[in-house]
Amino acid sequence: MLNTIQDRQSRTRRPSRAVRTTGSLVAALGLAALLSGCQRSDQTLFLGDMASGYNREIFFMSLWAIALSVIIFVGVSAALFYTVQKFREDKNPNAPQQFHGNNRLETLLVAVPVVIVILLSVLTVRSMARLNPVPAGTPKIDILGKQFWWNFAYPATTADAGGVVTNGNEMVMPAGRLVTLNVTSGDVVHGFWAPNIGGQRAAIPSVVRTWNVDTDRPGVYQGNCSQLCGASHANMRYKVIALSQERYDAFLAAAKAYRAPAPDAGSAEERGYNLFVNGKPETGALACAACHRVQGTPAAGAAGPDLSFFGTRRTLGAGMWEGDKARDMLEPWIKNSPEVKPGSLMPTYDGSEYTVSGKKQKGGVLTDDEIGDIAAYLRSLRLPDDADYWRDTPVIKNISAPGGQQ
Repeated sequence: MLNTIQDRQSRTRRPSRAVRTTGSLVAALGLAALLSGCQRSDQTLFLGDMASGYNREIFFMSLWAIALSVIIFVGVSAALFYTVQKFREDKNPNAPQQFHGNNRLETLLVAVPVVIVILLSVLTVRSMARLNPVPAGTPKIDILGKQFWWNFAYPATTADAGGVVTNGNEMVMPAGRLVTLNVTSGDVVHGFWAPNIGGQRAAIPSVVRTWNVDTDRPGVYQGNCSQLCGASHANMRYKVIALSQERYDAFLAAAKAYRAPAPDAGSAEERGYNLFVNGKPETGALACAACHRVQGTPAAGAAGPDLSFFGTRRTLGAGMWEGDKARDMLEPWIKNSPEVKPGSLMPTYDGSEYTVSGKKQKGGVLTDDEIGDIAAYLRSLRLPDDADYWRDTPVIKNISAPGGQQ
């Protein structure tokens, strides 16, 4: 327990101030860990990022709520202390005067809360009227949440190779304008929340929720699933990469024209491509293409994240690993994903069992060299350098002032 409860009849000593302070600090750190997805992250989830118009609106509305709360607290406390002092027993030896009903007092006690509720209601409706409408012409991103990953599709951009441009676990958006998000779920209820760019919404199966987000500051932001959704809820993360309009347009143009490069004959990438598309039936190794899509190839699976630009990404496992660690973990991830990410539905390739729909399945077998070939092929799936959305984009780690600083 975080609070020490002392029985009046016991002789247990009350904890020292240092112990109580330490307990409060531990509680605060624990809450921070829960809000950040229960695992250490190099980035800050910050509700008060004033680079977002959504957050600015909510902040100014909350000032009214805080001010009214302070007024109520001060008013009630003052009335309480005044009453206690005025009617203390040592100052009033006689029995208190009895009365029944006070119309003026009762009217005041009813009218004040009603006025406060009406004022807060008007402010709330005003903020909803500003935030909820979806203006015509805003860029739209369709979001699909599944255990335990995210897909981000750009419905207005059809790839030359066929299908809608889609990216897994990294959402690219323009900075400096509203972006309309449409979120749904493919299995259980998830929660989409990147607090630096706006409010959260529940991703509900068969239901599409629509709202607007925005940020004035280009950068990389952290997003997490905010609804408990299973064994790897804390590992269901994503990145939001906000780009200038020019760079965003370059990304969409390159993504539209993208076709996976043809591997050189006899290369590791070619061997990896063949395993990716065909699997290895003689050892029971399933084809990756059955679940994943890669633009410009026969791989058109929809059960897992889109891997078309995998080599451009800097995260792995829906944000479990980033940068060099993501690169180091790619082969262990392919070999036995459920071992490194609890609840992952990816098949194993080391012969161990994995679970699908509550049933145990026997995994196929690939050698370490074959797994390395698949990893080499995946790393080759890169956008052109001028469309690399990570290039020179600042990672927002700490917000120290309104408007935000890196």
